[in-house]
Amino acid sequence: MAKRLTKQQRRLAVIGVAGTVLALAVGLTLAGLRDAVVYFYPPSELAQKAKPGERVRIGGLVAQGSVARSDDGALLFTVTDGPGSVKVRYHGQPPDLFRENQGVVAEGKLKPDGHFEADMVLAKHDENYMPREVAEALKKTGEWRGPVKPEALKTDAAKTTGTGT
Repeated sequence: MAKRLTKQQRRLAVIGVAGTVLALAVGLTLAGLRDAVVYFYPPSELAQKAKPGERVRIGGLVAQGSVARSDDGALLFTVTDGPGSVKVRYHGQPPDLFRENQGVVAEGKLKPDGHFEADMVLAKHDENYMPREVAEALKKTGEWRGPVKPEALKTDAAKTTGTGT
């Protein structure tokens, strides 16, 4: 004759099965997210922290005078955060707001020769849409061109009108 499980044993069995299922679900979720995570680096940290071939995002300002097209039609430009810069190669049409001295975020892979091969380029139209990491990196280097504060507008208007109010 088969022995029946007591209430306590059944409860422990259910908890054990539920715990195993939960651990499996967490493990599968973390494994799926590991491939989806893309780290962000400012150009000054890219060479030290990113490995060639690793998918990353870089952000900063498009350097003045750096935008060009290669013979094969790729867009070439340099992203800088002040102390560091990285040459970027992108095949495709840049966003409408892409231009020199504007903020940009590029996603792609660092090549062994040190240039960055981007497969996605995002341009911002004002600092309110700049990723926090890019803004912080630019603030550290003194390159930040943040939004104008209302107090500054009042002061500038008073200087130009001569009213002083």
